[in-house]
Order: sequence, then C-alpha cells, then structure tokens
Amino acid sequence: MARSRAHIFDDLVLDAVERLERVWARELANVEFLVEDVPRVPRGVTAEDGIPFSRLETGRAGQAKIIVYRRPVEIRTREPEEMAMLVYDTVVEEVANLLGLEPETVDPET
Repeated sequence: MARSRAHIFDDLVLDAVERLERVWARELANVEFLVEDVPRVPRGVTAEDGIPFSRLETGRAGQAKIIVYRRPVEIRTREPEEMAMLVYDTVVEEVANLLGLEPETVDPET
C-alpha cells in the first residue's frame, strides 16, 4: 500500500521518540510530540532569519510539546536516510532544550 509523505514523516518522528524513550521515559512522560507541515512565522521574520525545523512549548506542571515541521525538513534533505537523521537530530535537540542538557548528553551518538 502506498504511504503518503506525511505518514512516512510521522513514522520518522515516532521512531525518534521511541528511541529516546528507552533512556528518558520518565522525563518524556508528559511531553506531547506533534508534527505540523510548516511553522507559523511571526510578522517581520524573513527567510534569512532561518526557518525552524521544530519548536518547544512548555506549560504548567511539567507539560510540554515538541513540534517538528515536516516541510522545512523535507526541503533540506534529499535521501530518506538523510531525512531520518535530521528528524532524529531535531528531536534530540528539542529534548535537550527541554531537559536543560546538551544534545550529546541526551544521545551521545548525536
């Protein structure tokens, strides 16, 4: 069965999260991981400022959301393996931001 690019991308994010949850399950228990097609760019921000691959939103009581943007990642990569690596690195970076750690601490192989 043919799968859409969006479904494939969702699976890449899910794979990244599952990989990190093996070590960080307790810390990620209240984190919601989402995929959106494109970021909402505030007025006055230009392409030269950079288009983000993701965003971290923190809330009350340890609640957080990590949103990964599909189109910016797709545009930046050519091969499926390259996209999978960029998605994983992006999720690791946001988890590191959330936990106040360096990405290398979250995943030493990054």
